Amino acid sequence: MSARCCAGQLACCCGTAACSLCCKCCPKIKQSTSTRFMYALYFILVTIICCVMMSTTVANEMKTHIPFYKQMCKGIQAGEMCEKLVGYSAVYKVCFGMACFFFLFFLFTIKINSSKSCRAYIHNGFWLIKLIVLAAMCSGAFFIPDQDTFLNAWRYVGATGGFLFIAIQLILLVEFAHKWNKNWTAGANHKQVWNGLLALVTLILYSIAVAALVLMALFYTRSEGCMYNKVLIGVNGGLCLFVSLVAISPCVQNRQPHSGLLQSGVISCYVMYLTFSALSSKPPETILDENNRNITICVPEFSQGLHSDENLVTGLGTTILFGCILYSCLTSTTRASSEALRGIYATAETEVARCCFCCVPDGDADAEEHVEKRGGQTVVYDEKKGTVYSYAYFHFVFFLASLYVMMTVTHWFHYESAQIEKFFTGTWSIFWIKMVSCWVCAGLYLWTLIAPLCCPTREFSV
Repeated sequence: MSARCCAGQLACCCGTAACSLCCKCCPKIKQSTSTRFMYALYFILVTIICCVMMSTTVANEMKTHIPFYKQMCKGIQAGEMCEKLVGYSAVYKVCFGMACFFFLFFLFTIKINSSKSCRAYIHNGFWLIKLIVLAAMCSGAFFIPDQDTFLNAWRYVGATGGFLFIAIQLILLVEFAHKWNKNWTAGANHKQVWNGLLALVTLILYSIAVAALVLMALFYTRSEGCMYNKVLIGVNGGLCLFVSLVAISPCVQNRQPHSGLLQSGVISCYVMYLTFSALSSKPPETILDENNRNITICVPEFSQGLHSDENLVTGLGTTILFGCILYSCLTSTTRASSEALRGIYATAETEVARCCFCCVPDGDADAEEHVEKRGGQTVVYDEKKGTVYSYAYFHFVFFLASLYVMMTVTHWFHYESAQIEKFFTGTWSIFWIKMVSCWVCAGLYLWTLIAPLCCPTREFSV
């Protein structure tokens, strides 16, 4: 590692310089990307700690392999067997610290439009100091007095923030569907190939939705019983059909010529995915067979064998889940996303059709931008002319994500029996949260279709 690179890393940890790798062969990285990556790294670190705290396997291994375990636990006043450092209450406290960290930065970065201000320098640098502050806030939550009152109150705050995080993702999904259709429709005005792509993708989306509906009807229902599954599969399938018909109805087409089956196809696929996820999260139903033995019904027979190695299933599933949460956070914090939540969209005249329209960069980091070489990865300072994303909105989304992680890891309202090893066994609270998310998603999309009809004097842009 060169002296220049070491100096650069020191400037990143204790100064305002952007973070980068010490490998010269790595591609260029923008300052805005580097900053978001570092905050995401903090988020991942605390999330992993929360998962470890909810793992009975890890707790038992620590008791077995760490010498003087009892003495250490008593020394740090964490209980005889460190019970204060494990379980849902410990996760609540750690997530309280992380949520406070992002919320304070949300307040601190409100209305920052220039990366040259003192507040922007703090947002983009001083990473070691911020890591120490984050660790102090997570640790300090364990010393809050009147723990029972705090945990009960914080649970409702967490539930509210978790629901709001879900709502933002659903709003952005509906906005994504409309933006996709609008972008490709703009291209169809100039080249007919875009019409063919629209038709092909729409057909694929509806094929996936119909196939999912049929498979769920086959594997999650049976001739006797499974009434919940039958009703909900039928209701959600009918809901997808209803919004599709509304999208192409003449009254909606008159007010919104861009409305079509592509958007409703995206929504239908997502509703089917949430329905499948909800049915998989439902506690198993059991009945007595002819030999008076309990048998599980209303789930695929092959799924019961998947839980033979719980650690593998839990580890893989948890990694995928939190990877999706992190992806949602990062894609929800772009300037385009924050503008979409405020109802600001690109005009039809400025739309340029792209296959990967959602990957348009936040800013224009062209050759005129300042490039810094410190003996390692090249850093492009792409915010010299102004910020390329909303700092405050970025931290607010991560604040909500902290609450969502807290509620997800502790099984929402079934927190007392929560364990990371039983993450995918299913609870009624998770089942209903996912099922209600289906209906909210369809309702939001339906509102974007009928809102111009209900409020004809208002101007709607989707």
